[in-house]
Amino acid sequence: MDKIQLGRRQLLKRALQLSAAATAATAFPGCALLGGGEPYRLSLAQWSLHRRFFGGDADPREFAQIARREFDIDGIEYVNQFYKETLSDRLIADLRNRAAGEGVQSLLIMVDGEGALGAPDEKAREQTVDNHKKWADAAHQLGCHSIRVNAQSEGSYDEQKQRAADGLVKLAEYCEPLGLNVLVENHGGLSSNARWLSQVMETAKHPRVGTLPDFGNFVIDRETGEEYNRYRGVRELMPYAKAVSAKSYAFNEQGQETTINFQRMMDIVLAVGYSGWVGVEYEGDKHSEAEGIRLTRDLLLDIKATV
Repeated sequence: MDKIQLGRRQLLKRALQLSAAATAATAFPGCALLGGGEPYRLSLAQWSLHRRFFGGDADPREFAQIARREFDIDGIEYVNQFYKETLSDRLIADLRNRAAGEGVQSLLIMVDGEGALGAPDEKAREQTVDNHKKWADAAHQLGCHSIRVNAQSEGSYDEQKQRAADGLVKLAEYCEPLGLNVLVENHGGLSSNARWLSQVMETAKHPRVGTLPDFGNFVIDRETGEEYNRYRGVRELMPYAKAVSAKSYAFNEQGQETTINFQRMMDIVLAVGYSGWVGVEYEGDKHSEAEGIRLTRDLLLDIKATV
């Protein structure tokens, strides 16, 4: 193909992406879109280092330093599991000061183990919302744009959709004055059915409720092996996305992910005009945690360079 033709196509593609990004920013306030024409920036999901932190080889309070000094990544996504026993105003102030000292942005807290936001009983849903409030307060104090939650529920397909949407809206009403989004990740069960989760978004219809598409979490039923097509799933979830998790498992000698086609995934992400943070989340065992993080980071940077 003629190089001039290719250049024009790339310019047109980028113009369309920027136009879509402006639309997304209007539709979803607080979605942390980037300025300056940068297609995306990289953040580090703390779960990528879960063996190191759970094993006691590193202090979770040092997450910002590790992200910056070891991996040269300037955005971080906390995991509440590492702070459950120590959560306090003093801890949050310490984390905030450490991040500021490293020039690292605190982006979100991934919240697990606080109940089912789509519980069948309304009182149980309200209790789950209450359980999440301390993490929302922490995220606000850290300067995050979101908390990531789960959409667990029980009942029929439609019942779970209504119940999950109800719990999400209740939590979003608390988070809205804090300037926080409530993001749902495809994270097992019906939440890994992107069609269902998209319908939850449409049912909730709250500007602070959105998705955090994960490249790898599309197993609906581990016992039967039922799995949603990951590329279709990300495509369906991206219109509601305010963050993205670039999950990785293993790489070949050429630095390509062998489970997921990252170029195809990032084409899907950028096609809707997304221009925010993309989280590096290595979850494999072929490479060490540090090596897996670097391989994921470098692949995303290589793709970014071609946009």
